[in-house]
Parts: sequence; C-alpha cells; structure tokens
Amino acid sequence: MAIIFEDPGFASEHPAAAGLFITDLDGTLLSSERKLSAAARSALERLGRAGVVRVVATGRSLFSFNTVAAADWPVDFVIFSTGAGVIQRPGERLVRRVDLENAALRTAFDALCALGLDVMVQRPVPDSHLFGFKAQSRSNPDFERRLSLYQRFVFPLDNDIAAFGPASQLVAIVPAAEGPRALAAVRAELPGFTVIQTTSPLDGRSMWIEIFPPEVSKSRTAAWLAAKLRIPHARTASVGNDFNDLDLLEWTRERFVVANAPRDLSLRFPTVASNNDGGVAEAVERWLAQKREATSREERV
Repeated sequence: MAIIFEDPGFASEHPAAAGLFITDLDGTLLSSERKLSAAARSALERLGRAGVVRVVATGRSLFSFNTVAAADWPVDFVIFSTGAGVIQRPGERLVRRVDLENAALRTAFDALCALGLDVMVQRPVPDSHLFGFKAQSRSNPDFERRLSLYQRFVFPLDNDIAAFGPASQLVAIVPAAEGPRALAAVRAELPGFTVIQTTSPLDGRSMWIEIFPPEVSKSRTAAWLAAKLRIPHARTASVGNDFNDLDLLEWTRERFVVANAPRDLSLRFPTVASNNDGGVAEAVERWLAQKREATSREERV
C-alpha cells in the first residue's frame, strides 16, 4: 500500500539527545495571527540548550509550512503532511517520505466518490501542495475556498484515477453538520487506511477527513523519528490543539493541550494556556520541571 523512502545517514549524524518535544503548529505553536511569539521562541531555544530534539508536527504541506515559518526558527525536524514527510532543519533535508501507491489510491478514491464526498488527491511530498480534485456536492464553501487558495496548483480529476500515479494523501472536506456521519462511513469503508479527522483551518467548522497509508500519522512518524535518534519513549512529550493531534498525544509519555482545544480533548489531557497566551512555553516549563523532579528522585534513590 505504501512506498517508503528513508535517508539512512541522518540519524548517525545527529548528536545524542536528552528528549523529544513535539508541538503542533496552527492553533498551538503559532498565535491566531500565525506568528511565532517571543515566548514560544524562547521556550524552543531553552529546549535546545537542554539537549532536547525539537519537532513541529503539522498537517500542512511543506510548501504551506514555509509560508509561515522562518529559516531561523529553533526547530530540528518538521513532520509535515501529517507524517507523510519529514525534513531536518536548518535546511530542508528530506529524511523520510511515504507515498500511497496507486492501487491503494484507487481504492480510497472510489470509496470516497461512492459516498458522494468532495475529494482532493495530493501529489507525493515534497510537492503535496499540488492536487487534483473532484467536486460532487452542490455547495461546499470550505472546499471551494481551498480550491481558490491553491488555484495555481490544482487541476480537475477525471474518472480514471489510475493515471494519477502515487499520492501523499486524499482529503474529503465535509460541512460540519455532516462530518460525524461521513467520518464513520469513511472509516467503515477504508479499515486498512489511516483516517484522520481535523477541523478546517479555513472556516474553523468544516471537517477535513484525511486518508493516508497505514504507516502515516503524527504518532507513527514521531515513533519512527524517536527510534532513529535512539530517544526512549519515556523522554517524549507533545502539545496539540485538535483531533488530528489525538494519536500523537496518546503516544507521547507526557502530553498537553492548549486551552483553545476542543472540550473533548481538554477533558482528556492536561491543559496549558491558549496558543495566544504562551501555551507551548508553559508546556515546555512543566515538562522540564517534571524531568528535573524525576532526575532528583533517581539521585535520591
């Protein structure tokens, strides 16, 4: 189902690390104005001084990530397209890429079309900002807005998806009221795929249903990176704000959600301040304090 590329040399070149800290991007690390605050930057720099590997994990494509990220951000790795790609920074050394092979793509595409959903199919990373689309509903403003934003990079799909080749992912965009029913139907039709729910970053209401090969998710890619860098699971932490962070939050040893996260998440995980009020900085401080306390206990024993 998947085609996997890995750079075999990057891990041996990376210094030994004291831990792995992973933050979501939009609504978590970035403010509502999509800026990196001084507090967030300082917290990331503090992690670096402590020998912790700093990772941003985002659903954005690499192209989209680079529209908001500066080259001098104190970040070591970026997990982008929800785990379909990983780059090392500074620079953009691609260290992992996972493609959905065409046979699996056809299966997923046909299932989404049979459900009457509006579908986008994205090229393999690092070019996943290029995508084909098939619209089936009469009105879907969020779908139409994404097409407008990427109008230079999109093209209509005909009925022969076999000509597309491999893909990084499929996205079905569904109005909020129809989301839960559509999500359940997609998961029932595609049990062998990774199916992830996220709230639209455009209108803040619509549901985006993202389909990947089973090897792709934020948590699976984070686990791969931790293993390559020889970082024990006990030294991992994450912070997020939405349902597409759920598997990552469940995987890391310590986890936090910002105060602007949906209530379902804030009831499940420790909550820090909102993305506009230093939530990531608070999560970093709390995690480092926990690490200091654990070290102190070990020394007393």
